[in-house]
Amino acid sequence: MSYQSFKELKVWQEAKALAIDIYKLTTQGKFLKDSGLKEQMNRSSVSIVSNIAEGYERNSNKDFIRFLMIAKGSLAELRTQLEIAREIDYINEIIFDDLESRCNKIGAMLTKLIHSRRNF
Repeated sequence: MSYQSFKELKVWQEAKALAIDIYKLTTQGKFLKDSGLKEQMNRSSVSIVSNIAEGYERNSNKDFIRFLMIAKGSLAELRTQLEIAREIDYINEIIFDDLESRCNKIGAMLTKLIHSRRNF
């Protein structure tokens, strides 16, 4: 894998799109009255994409893997926050299912990238 930029990584592109959609989602509806959950969701979604980028730019395979693991942790945070948002009726099942599916896809991509980098 010899990308010129982290921006070429499909997982970074997917994570960035997810973060943008989370920001858009949290600017409407019941989120307007709940800055705590809104801010946590925004932070965790941005953390995913940011850690992918930061790890890549460290130019160290060991660091890249470490930052990918941090991104996975932030993804788990976001998935938990989405569960809460659904259960308190901030988001409906359709929105939840879409976001959960995207999180699962990103998680699988991160896992695959971690495994490939460990064998690098």
